[in-house]
Amino acid sequence: MSTAQDDLTGRARLRDAAIECFAAQGFEESLRAIAARAGVSAGLVRHHFGSKENLRAECDATVLERYRKLKVDSINAEPSVMFAQLPSSREGGILMVYILRSVRDGGAAGRAFLESLVAEGIEFSADAVARGLVVPSRNEEARVRHLVRQSVGALIVQLGMWPDLALDDFEGVMERFYAESMLPTLELYTEGLFADRTYLDQYLAFVAGAHNPPAGIAEETSSH
Repeated sequence: MSTAQDDLTGRARLRDAAIECFAAQGFEESLRAIAARAGVSAGLVRHHFGSKENLRAECDATVLERYRKLKVDSINAEPSVMFAQLPSSREGGILMVYILRSVRDGGAAGRAFLESLVAEGIEFSADAVARGLVVPSRNEEARVRHLVRQSVGALIVQLGMWPDLALDDFEGVMERFYAESMLPTLELYTEGLFADRTYLDQYLAFVAGAHNPPAGIAEETSSH
């Protein structure tokens, strides 16, 4: 008879195998294939989770929690240490490909992932502003939402452009993405794009109305 610890280990092994299968092959992957990757019988999947829907829900929650931990670790790491760890670890690649699958497939799970990424991003951004790592925004939620959509969308576009890319090469997927995007991303985040404030000031004036001058930098408030 299996012990409680054996049962827990088997459940965790099945969950992690499912995360890998879903990331590599998509959410239509069979329970039999998941069980084979975990090295157990297909019947154990239903024993532990009852249904594929329950298994997917636990995988979603696990991926979000692990992604959050990776974000916390990366924001607390020195830049030199973070760059030395590129390309992404296999685990990081699995998480990102899984999230991309969810968003690209649409539906409730994909929306939940995006909203969770935004909510976590708002927390990280507030902490980064308080620590002096990034400048504040006039609308922090809008900025975070844009950055999340931009980064996730860029990865989805890349996967769409390379349909033959082997998604089970999780490190390779992220290595290619970092190689193409890291420099322009850091340039834009650090140095900006426009040489002056013309477009921003004109937009702020348009939004605020003719009698309200545009604000200064994001942390400043108007004296009018």
